[in-house]
Amino acid sequence: MRPEETVDFHIKFTWQGIARWYNDVAATFDSTMATGYVLLNVDQENGTPSTSLGPKMGMEPTSLSRLLKVMEDKNLIRRESHPEDGRVVLIFLTPFGMEQREHAKNAVLKFNNAVRDKVSKTDLNGFFRTMNKVNTLLEQLNEELHHEANHS
Repeated sequence: MRPEETVDFHIKFTWQGIARWYNDVAATFDSTMATGYVLLNVDQENGTPSTSLGPKMGMEPTSLSRLLKVMEDKNLIRRESHPEDGRVVLIFLTPFGMEQREHAKNAVLKFNNAVRDKVSKTDLNGFFRTMNKVNTLLEQLNEELHHEANHS
């Protein structure tokens, strides 16, 4: 099977193009796609526990910690202890972080609107159904893999 005949080739190739575009847009604001993603995933009113950001973003804790440190140094976020559980650190956006969040939000909207302008609703819904099936299959394959590993 040639690479272009595989499902993962098309997903990876497309995602790399999307990520490159988001990074190019973010660079015009002296930022990165990963920074924009954090800005979009922090609850603007209540803050977000730092530990919940990693799973949302698919990042390892060490990488996320480095990113949050850079964001704090750039005055995009601030950290506060949770008022009821001192072990939990909440991430809040600073006013500058809120401003940068708008740039990230606009980039996401621009990309999604551009896709929706060029891809029919039927095709897009089919794409979403297919991606959901692929994700369900991946969960099953991971369960099988871990089950086999635990029983060998």
